[in-house]
Amino acid sequence: MILPAAVLLALGAAMQAYVGQAPGGVRGLMAAALAVRWVGVLLFAAYAVRARSLTPWIFVAMVAGAELGFDAPRFAVQLRVFSDIFLRLIKTIVAPLIFATLVVGIAGHGDLKGVGRMGVKALVYFEVVTTLALGLGLLVINVTKAGVGLKLPAAAAAASAGVTAPPPTHWDDFLLHMFPENIAKSVSDAQILQVAVFAVFFGVALATLAGPKREPVLRLCESLSEVMFRFTNIVMYFAPVGVGAAMAFTVGHLGLGVLVNLGKLLLTLYGALALFALLVLLPAALLFKVPVTAFLKAVAEPATIAFATATSEAALPRAMEQMEALGVPRRIVAFVIPAGYSFNLDGSTLYLAVASIFVAQAAGIHLSWGQQLLMMGTLVLTSKGVAGVPRATLVVLLATAATFGLPVEPIFVILGIDALMDMARTMVNVVGNCLASVVVAKWEGQFRTELPDDVVIAGVEA
Repeated sequence: MILPAAVLLALGAAMQAYVGQAPGGVRGLMAAALAVRWVGVLLFAAYAVRARSLTPWIFVAMVAGAELGFDAPRFAVQLRVFSDIFLRLIKTIVAPLIFATLVVGIAGHGDLKGVGRMGVKALVYFEVVTTLALGLGLLVINVTKAGVGLKLPAAAAAASAGVTAPPPTHWDDFLLHMFPENIAKSVSDAQILQVAVFAVFFGVALATLAGPKREPVLRLCESLSEVMFRFTNIVMYFAPVGVGAAMAFTVGHLGLGVLVNLGKLLLTLYGALALFALLVLLPAALLFKVPVTAFLKAVAEPATIAFATATSEAALPRAMEQMEALGVPRRIVAFVIPAGYSFNLDGSTLYLAVASIFVAQAAGIHLSWGQQLLMMGTLVLTSKGVAGVPRATLVVLLATAATFGLPVEPIFVILGIDALMDMARTMVNVVGNCLASVVVAKWEGQFRTELPDDVVIAGVEA
């Protein structure tokens, strides 16, 4: 049923393209193209009904949202409120879930040396993989030269007038920002890394207490983690609506024609991300003997949510559930995935490498390999912590431009397709972090050594 649905969608798109080039008097053909495409969407929905799983429904919602955004853009733009509701519900889950699972993972086992060892292994893996992402992005943009010969439109120059680039981020700023000054403020501002740091210190302190004083707090945190996973299962029933609305808004607001605008840059990024998956993530999975087929099945749902919403945070609770169900112990999932949101942004770092060199090429500025490598080193630091906010990488890009004396006009040209670029790089961020949790579990010899919680199994099988 999937193949006929895909064929009908492709046929409807081809008919629509023909209508756009044909002379007047073809309204009947346009209506036929519309009908063919929606029949394809309905066939996808029929498959989702038979599959009795949430993942196909999320995919169907994404396809239907794109179609609705194309057919009725004015109406589709108004649906953004439903995607915002979904994101708000998810954001209420993230902080208490990370806090509870991290505290239980640290204090529940009392192996503080093991936590430190796991942290070192995770950071080593993060830095190796993100450095490879930067290098690959740098190589690909130098091969395609997507920015060479770009003529900046007057609108871009006007948009950039009067805009002040943010000050460059230094290593001490990032280091200071890791530590919370007020945990309530960190939760309110959705500062995932600060919540994780607080939870680590809290868990270590709890682990050092005597049993009678430790056990009540530990049981509270265990119950809180169970409640938040159950909360996630409930919220995920709204995921198809949120994902479909997000996709409808994106297509309705930008139009499919945006795929043509700056297409070379878009294809460069998508090609580089595909190469990264094949040349870095897949070899890493094979090196650590990760069950690739089972992993891809588990990561499909959070990856789809990340792609449609362009927000890694939206996929975090489901990603944690899926990885625990796959066989990664909860204490590893709770540590590695939140830490990866600041230290393992594979898609974002690759994008920044591509976009920063694109800006220099569009401005006609030649950068030596030494200058490019220095810029990449700066991006390793300045890219930390941007995964939770849609299109926050543009802020990092402005800061990089200010640091290296690049003009900001080409950055505003990128705005035209940044939403589509953000969807792909966010999806790679989520997949990379999920893989990192499995790799660390394998590295620690803890993969599939513990049975997943019943609540997690129920949520995954829903």
